[in-house]
Amino acid sequence: MKKILALVLTVAMLLTLAACGGATTMTMGTGGTSGTYYAFGGVLGNQIKTSAGITVNVVSTDGSKANILGIDAGNYQLATVQSDVMAYAAQGISSFEAEGALDSFRVIGGLYEEPVQLVTMDPEIKTVSDLAGKKVSIGAAGSGTYFNAMDVLNAAGLTETDIQPQYQSFADSADALKDGKIDAAFVVAGPPTPAITELCLATDAYLVPIDGEIGDKLMADSPYYTPYVIPAGTYNGQTEDINTVTIKATLIVSTNASEDNVYKITKAIFDNIDTITSNHAKGAELSLENATSGMTAPFHKGAAKYFAEKGLTVEAK
Repeated sequence: MKKILALVLTVAMLLTLAACGGATTMTMGTGGTSGTYYAFGGVLGNQIKTSAGITVNVVSTDGSKANILGIDAGNYQLATVQSDVMAYAAQGISSFEAEGALDSFRVIGGLYEEPVQLVTMDPEIKTVSDLAGKKVSIGAAGSGTYFNAMDVLNAAGLTETDIQPQYQSFADSADALKDGKIDAAFVVAGPPTPAITELCLATDAYLVPIDGEIGDKLMADSPYYTPYVIPAGTYNGQTEDINTVTIKATLIVSTNASEDNVYKITKAIFDNIDTITSNHAKGAELSLENATSGMTAPFHKGAAKYFAEKGLTVEAK
């Protein structure tokens, strides 16, 4: 009887697996529910399921560092992260100094640009150097925005002690600016960013350029930054282009993911750019060039296989 029962259970398990078609399910770490990572992650997840047959559960997280640690812990298999934070994790520096270098993730591809936006309502603030002595929101302590703000300040010859730092989210920063509680805020996100859009509609807020000698030094010291122009008219009252710098939103995957699945995921995204764009404006920034340039960590072999078919060679591991 025991042998018969075991045989029945085995057959039942095999039938269950057959019914499921060996389907793969992956969890994607993104960001806050009001941010671009979460919304765009949902669009990517739907496209991956439609085109690759892989179910993606998109979850809200605390952002880049939490996502990388989540992959390292085995809680996530996919994640959207800032390219600079990814570099910190790969090298064990800055926000990953305590954890050390991590080798548990690989790159699938760059997605879209995330410029550093410095917003203020103070007419005395025209350059980064003018932030000295001011109350400035520099993001949550240890966040990607925090380290971006530190990089920009250092390029201008300033340190955290030269300002009155405030550690706030984008939405809280906008509210604090409106209430006169802070003088300026760093926001690292693709424009138009909702928090800045709402602020500019309600006030005389404006963006401060990050360019010239400050921009040049920043990019020389940290090569994952590149120039970026926020076009005139992006925000209410913005009559001129604003020069700044940018990092890149990037999709990463666990090293444990199979080459075949990662190939299918990469193909699902970059073969369907028009469909993705119809569901989210950031899809318009997807391209093979954007996907493969400026990456500071190795690609997954599955992604490398897809890009090789398109005539592009990337460093894979």
